This record gives sequence, structure tokens and C-alpha cells, in this order.
Amino acid sequence: MAAYVLNISRIFSRELISASFQFHRYRSCLQRLPAVKPPPLSALFTHQFGSSAACWQEAEVQAAQTADRYKQRPWDYLDSEEYVERYASSAVWAGYRRNHKGGIPPQKTRKTCIRGDKICGNPCPICRDPNIIVHHQNVKLLQQFISPHTGMVYDPTLTGVCMKQQKKLNEAINKARDDGLLPFQIPHVDFSGEDYSNTHDAVGLTSPPPLLSPSEPWYKWYGEISPDDKKVDQVKKIYKAYLKH
Repeated sequence: MAAYVLNISRIFSRELISASFQFHRYRSCLQRLPAVKPPPLSALFTHQFGSSAACWQEAEVQAAQTADRYKQRPWDYLDSEEYVERYASSAVWAGYRRNHKGGIPPQKTRKTCIRGDKICGNPCPICRDPNIIVHHQNVKLLQQFISPHTGMVYDPTLTGVCMKQQKKLNEAINKARDDGLLPFQIPHVDFSGEDYSNTHDAVGLTSPPPLLSPSEPWYKWYGEISPDDKKVDQVKKIYKAYLKH
């Protein structure tokens, strides 16, 4: 019995040694093979789903190019089909409801909707759409925040725009009016035809000079002044050399 167990153990050890030798040989062969890089994920995605992946990539590139074009020319966004599908003919702030506590809205909107990379919940009508950029040449956008009857800028409590964007709107509207891109009203003053130049003594005409004799001074009080003798003596001493001549 002991001899039988000894033979089995010898056979098992012999097979184990041969298996380990074959494993090390296979491992050395793998190390000699050239390294092959795995295919990129986009290639596997394209191979798996066919042309749909290529279409998705083209749409993503086109969207990035469109966003860059809107940054350079923000007024093109208001004439695009994307803007018409989203807002139709209404203003960007139409139908917007502010997110606040209670039934009575606060007197001021939030300071800003974007702090760094974080966007607050329910951002304002301008911050929620990255393609809307406030610029003084973006006249169609600025006109949506100006009353057509009074020409005054809408209050942010009506439009829901945050204070940061409202400040940009005010600056852009003022610059657009200075450049002549937006009209502005000048108060009308009725001219009555009266001459207002001589109605006050401070702006009246100068009185004509009086008729004077050659020996009479221009100012009457000048002839009544009597000089001090001590001052006269000091002046004479200073200009003594010149008075001799």
C-alpha cells in the first residue's frame, strides 16, 4: 500500500513539473511577440453600431462649430431655426417663472445664476440658454427688454433676469443707443419765442461807460483814496535810483 501511494506521488510530481515547464515556455513566447495596441473605443463603437456612430460624431462636431459661431456672432442665434423652435415669436423671458419661497416674489432677483462651474436650479432666461449672449450689436435681443411704449428697460422683477445679466443688459443698451443702433426719446420742449438771455441781471448786458473827463478817474472811489506817507517813502527809497532820472 505504501509503495502504491509512493508511485502515485511520483507520477503527480512529474506531471506538475512538465506542466510548469510548458507554462514558462508559453510565457516566454508571448514576451517575444510584438506589442499590439488595442483599437480605440470610437472604432469599436463604429464597428458595433455602424454608420449611426459616425452620424452622432458629425452632429457633435457641428454643434460645437455652431456654438463657436454664436459666440463670435451672437445675433445669428435669433435668426436660426433652433431659436424659432424653442421660443417661436415670443421673448426669451416670456412664460418664465422665478423660483422663490412663498407666494410673494422678492424685490430683487438673485445676484448670479452661475458661480464657477455650478449652475443654480431654475436659472434666469439668459443664463439657462448658453447661446444667448448679451452684446450691444445684438439688437433683437435688447429690444425684448425695452418697453416699446415708454422706451424704458424692463425691471428684472418682471423678466426674472439675475442682477449680473441685468447689469450687462443696461450697459449694452446704453452703448447701443450711443452707437445709434437703438432709438431713444428726447424730451420735447416748446419754444415760446422769448429771449431768455437778458432776463436776469447776472447774464444781462454790460452798462455803457459814463462820459468822463481826461483828469477824472474811471472809478469814483479811486479818487477818494489818500496814500499812506510811510508807504510812499518806502517806495521812493526802493526806486531812488530811477526817480533821479
